[in-house]
Amino acid sequence: MDARDLIEGEAELDDVEAEDSYDGDTREPIGRGRDRLNGAAMQDSSEEEDDDDDEEAARAVREGFIVDEDEEEEEERDRRKRREKKRRRAQREEEEEALDEEDLDLIGEANPEFERRVASQPKFKRLKRGREEDRGRAASRGLEEIFSDDEDIDAPHDLDEDDRRGPLRAEPRALADEFADFIEEDELSDEDERQRQLEEREIARPRDRDYGGVAGTEATGLDEETLETMTRAFGNGEDYEWALQLEEDLEEKEIGEQQLELKDVFEPSQLAERMLTDEDNQIRATDEPERFQLARKPFKHVILTDEQFKEEAKWISDLMLPKKGLDDELVAPFERAIGKVLEFFVTDEVEVPYVFQHRKDYLIHAAKSRVTPDPFNPDAPQYVVKAEKLLNQNDLWDILEFDLKFRALVDKRNALQRTYDQLKRISDIQDDVFEDMLPKAVSMEELQDIQDYLHFQYSSQLKDIALVNGAANGAQRRPNTQRTLWERIRNGKIYSLVRAFGITADQFGQNVLREGRRQYTEDPTVLPNEMADTDGLLEPPEHPTGVHVLKAAKLMFAEEIAMNPRMRKALRGTFYVNGVVESFRTEKGLKKIDEQHPYHEFKYLRNQDLRQIARRPDMYLRMLKAEEEGLVEVKIRLKDFESFKRKLADDIESDNFSEVADAWNNERREVLEMALSKLEKIMTKGVKENMKTECENEVSKACRAEYSKKLDQAPYKPNGMILGTTPRVLAISGGNTEAGRGGGVCWAWVEEDGRVLENGKFSNLNKDEDAKRSFVELVQRRRPDVIGVAGFTVATHTLYLDIRNIILAENLRGTEFEDPETGEERTEPLEVVMVNDEVARLYHCSERAAIEHPGLSPLGRYCVALAKYLQNPMKEYAALQKDVVSISFHPNQQLVPQEKILRQLETAMVDMVNLCGVDINEAVSDPYTANLLPYICGLGFRKTSSVIKAINVNGGVVASRDELVGDPEEGKLPVVGPRVWHNCASFLYIEYDPSDTSSDYLDNTRVHPEDYDLGRKMAADALELDEEDVKAEIDEAGPGAIVRKLIKDGAQEKVNDLILEEYAEQLERNFNQRKRATLETIRAELQQPYEELRRTFTLLSPGEIFTMLTGETSETLCEGMIVPVSIRKVLDKKMFVKLDCGIEVEASLHDTDADQDQLTSLYSANQVMRARILNLDRANFKVVLSLREDDLRRPFRRHLDHMPDEWDDLQEDRDKELLQETNEESRSTQRVIKHPLFRPFNAAQAEQYLATQARGDAVIRPSSKGLDHLAVTWKVSDGVYQHIDVLELDKENEFSVGKSLRIGLQTYSDLDELIVNHVKAMARKVEEMMLHEKYQSGSKADTERWLTTYTEANPTRSVYAFCINPKYPGYFYLCFKAGPRAQMGSWPVKVIPQAFGMQKHVYPDMRALCNGFKLVFQNMQSNKRR
Repeated sequence: MDARDLIEGEAELDDVEAEDSYDGDTREPIGRGRDRLNGAAMQDSSEEEDDDDDEEAARAVREGFIVDEDEEEEEERDRRKRREKKRRRAQREEEEEALDEEDLDLIGEANPEFERRVASQPKFKRLKRGREEDRGRAASRGLEEIFSDDEDIDAPHDLDEDDRRGPLRAEPRALADEFADFIEEDELSDEDERQRQLEEREIARPRDRDYGGVAGTEATGLDEETLETMTRAFGNGEDYEWALQLEEDLEEKEIGEQQLELKDVFEPSQLAERMLTDEDNQIRATDEPERFQLARKPFKHVILTDEQFKEEAKWISDLMLPKKGLDDELVAPFERAIGKVLEFFVTDEVEVPYVFQHRKDYLIHAAKSRVTPDPFNPDAPQYVVKAEKLLNQNDLWDILEFDLKFRALVDKRNALQRTYDQLKRISDIQDDVFEDMLPKAVSMEELQDIQDYLHFQYSSQLKDIALVNGAANGAQRRPNTQRTLWERIRNGKIYSLVRAFGITADQFGQNVLREGRRQYTEDPTVLPNEMADTDGLLEPPEHPTGVHVLKAAKLMFAEEIAMNPRMRKALRGTFYVNGVVESFRTEKGLKKIDEQHPYHEFKYLRNQDLRQIARRPDMYLRMLKAEEEGLVEVKIRLKDFESFKRKLADDIESDNFSEVADAWNNERREVLEMALSKLEKIMTKGVKENMKTECENEVSKACRAEYSKKLDQAPYKPNGMILGTTPRVLAISGGNTEAGRGGGVCWAWVEEDGRVLENGKFSNLNKDEDAKRSFVELVQRRRPDVIGVAGFTVATHTLYLDIRNIILAENLRGTEFEDPETGEERTEPLEVVMVNDEVARLYHCSERAAIEHPGLSPLGRYCVALAKYLQNPMKEYAALQKDVVSISFHPNQQLVPQEKILRQLETAMVDMVNLCGVDINEAVSDPYTANLLPYICGLGFRKTSSVIKAINVNGGVVASRDELVGDPEEGKLPVVGPRVWHNCASFLYIEYDPSDTSSDYLDNTRVHPEDYDLGRKMAADALELDEEDVKAEIDEAGPGAIVRKLIKDGAQEKVNDLILEEYAEQLERNFNQRKRATLETIRAELQQPYEELRRTFTLLSPGEIFTMLTGETSETLCEGMIVPVSIRKVLDKKMFVKLDCGIEVEASLHDTDADQDQLTSLYSANQVMRARILNLDRANFKVVLSLREDDLRRPFRRHLDHMPDEWDDLQEDRDKELLQETNEESRSTQRVIKHPLFRPFNAAQAEQYLATQARGDAVIRPSSKGLDHLAVTWKVSDGVYQHIDVLELDKENEFSVGKSLRIGLQTYSDLDELIVNHVKAMARKVEEMMLHEKYQSGSKADTERWLTTYTEANPTRSVYAFCINPKYPGYFYLCFKAGPRAQMGSWPVKVIPQAFGMQKHVYPDMRALCNGFKLVFQNMQSNKRR
């Protein structure tokens, strides 16, 4: 798609087509005399002269640029010359090559079957025709082709006048109209007129000359002898037949190359979104798990050696052991288990679910220990097996992630080794530091240190290598001959002074790391200043004196220390062990972070070591977010840094006692200070980023854990049902209305197979008797297993109580079930549950919902989603796909990149889907179930589409698991490759059919086909069949006969009598296979295939219901908080108020400061007041409030649990005093105005309040300018708010509202008039602007990019658009670009009541604004030309 597709209007002829136009009757070219711009017929010459100037000016304006007259005339002459040449050439070719009417008639006479074909015209003709292409075809035709039946050859090659000239245009309009929208829009001419003209005009084409026959002889008037002589001299044309054939071959090749592919139709981004790129197809075709292909894509070239493989196992175990907390005797088995898991991942290429399900024995360490013999029980076992679980499923995902990190580590290490090898080969370098440190590097930070060291130490040599490599690759690079300061010092005389410090940077690093023997420092015999002053070290003009020389030497030595990998490694380790995190508020944070602010808990936080931060990862991420907002500064420092520096000084100083030694030690300490200053910045930045990454990982894993809990729910289980059975559900919701009392409620009936059979609406179930009877009739007729209720408001809780009361009053019962104690049939009252609606909220307004249930309202679709959630939560979450990140799993998950969250959530879904398995035949026929297939082990979104397509090609049904890899005898194509099949086989089950002898019971179990023989052996032993009996059964009914017999005889429980330990020992002894856990799985599956292993459906807790209906958590609403309340109704003794969350509260007289009979005089309806929450009952949605002044004076403060040295109380007290002084200076009496829009807010609070309100909503608030001012804040757009200063005049007193309110030059009599005639009037204008077709919703940069793209795609057009100016609320940009080469322009447009202001003009509406812009722009261009 290009910019043309984004613009309405017809296609327009390009220059070539317009220049190549001919008159249908005269065959003369159509010149400028015809109105090409408007497509009209030939005009009278006088009209043409009158309109010529206006037309040319209009075209210049429309095309968006005005050129100099001389340049314009020169370009016009060139265009006419080119047109004339093309016209003559085209006319000459047509005269020489085309067949005329008589020729076609002759052909028809010679061949009676020949029919002249007239190309049928489509309803909308293609405007752009390739005349040159048609001529090319005509020129390439041979003699035999004249009689061809091909439609393209016989069809007329000439186009009607409309096709040559483009669609007809409207009559010329006024200049302003012609400039409308900066774009000319075409109009199609009348189709009947087109057809009439086509029939009336026939294009005469010259005859082909044939000099080879009698007809040719007569036509030329020459005799045969003369013609024969001409033929001998010039040939008969057959010598050039090869050229005609070559031209035909080229045409066929071009036609073949023009075959459309997806990438020719769709944009690359669209193909990527639909997973249809070449890379996606390659993933589908490759026999490797899709998730492995995607994850390992950057490391395909990394091949691990056996030694690196062992190193990886040790590396991963070292990273995981600290968190596992295993005993010392389990460390070695733990490392072996990790090595085995890596072997499964890398060598066997099996995914996590496969390893966890079928290689579970390798994740457990089993040890036998002898027991004391029991003399009274000689048959007692002599030993017991103690099993320790080493790795769980989460650990397997961690190992997979660590494997990718290790590959990245090896990749960078290999790259550094290659660079060093090049250095050795080219410069003959031997660096002991590099060769010693590279194999020891175990992190990317350490490798980066080595890389920095390499570039510092060998900068010039690396530049030479880069130059050589660039030349080898064909890249021309300018050699950089300038050397760095460090290179000049290293290669100059001063470096001898660096060596005189008596110890190298690497030796110092060895001392700090305590590697090997201590490296002692040797002192020179002269003082540092004296040595620096010697003539042999001075290097004028850069280092003319000894002071300069000594300074340069110290800088060089400090840089070497800072770049040394050992020194960095030592300091980094110290930071991780002894580093502390501290938060310091900024000037901005001082004012903005108050005690109610979410950032207050770390405003004065001090001395938090990294272990404490690791326990609160979300807090650290919020600290970094606050730092990003400029509210705090997060610093990391070392505890006892001074003592640490003293230890480092001991490692670099000499032990000698003399004046020279003291002088040199002083210089060494200065060097150390310089090096530490740089190293501290590097370390703190690195540690800070690493901590951020780890905290993001922890929060994303917390999201995964929460998601796993949501997925680990079986369908809702009513009384008497087996766990896993799908219930029939009646879902009811009042949506966003007060459904419990006033509005109606929607309901949907969903069968167990997911079909929505019935839906409807009830009125008030609390008071309307007819509605109650309808509800009872529905329940009695449909007999649901459960009723699900949810909604968007607090009134939903009332609806829930009403339904429960009706059920109890009408004695509505659930499905009958057998009492497990008495064995008798019984029933219980019909169950009503509050349903988690987080999926339904995303679904009900989605495009998917509209496609699946087009006849339902959004609230009806919401009810359907509630019902399906009760039937299978996992399917509902799987259907969301990437939208699942919109669900809140952690209060601070928005601080983590969505990609990380989504990756963790996908692993949770993969675990749960493979635990439950998928019926492959159901997935093929049901798209709802097919949503689970991408999460099956070995598959993914790309492979799933190919799997379903292949199964449908094979007939749409899978009869056995083996059939998935193809069955040539049955004509079944492979669905997946062998490796992917090995991954997914056991997780795709096929329902067992006892009546079908080819149906294998084990295909309906969690048993992998590789273990079918074990299952059949266990079944045979349970049935006590000998080998002959087994052979007979198999010969008669196939391999599955034994298991089928076990099931048919109902003898599954006999497998419990088998001693599996002996089986496991034989397998490990004879085949080196550990299968103890696998045998237990087989035993369980033989008794109940794919048993439901998920937990029972989790009902919402009272707190979760409260949060779902109010949006308030324990952090946002709790006892002691002071909240705004809106007064709904005031009576003599009490009043009813409402919290912002929707909870209604009854406040009595003693909850206020009002005396008897003063309630109505002090309070009024719609008034907003502050109140303190004294008690909050979340289960019953009840709140006790106090409006007393003494309660409101006590501020709410959260309890912060900090140690004494972890909070800077002194700084907090100083800040409080500073703020108090500032407030006293600018304090103004708090005003309370009786108006429904009044709020006691400041500007920030007003913006925060309006953030969730609609566009155009406003609040009236006190002004900081004094008691004679008010402020009105209204929402212009999302994130854009305008603050209006209102001057009050004619005030009765300082607390009353002025009788006259002035905004600029406008005056209003009261607040209502101001809101309606000023704020709402401007809001309507903003709405008009944003709904206009020329408005762009993006930023100014986005709009300018769009304009640029459009003008590049349409070089003869100009375009303009509007976009909002968020920096200046109430203003918009009018951006325009007059052609592809013109400069981008923009004018400000101001919204004023009832109008728009631009360039000192006022326009009443958008139409007038657009026209005014065009006129102003045209006048400006005209003035420039003058």
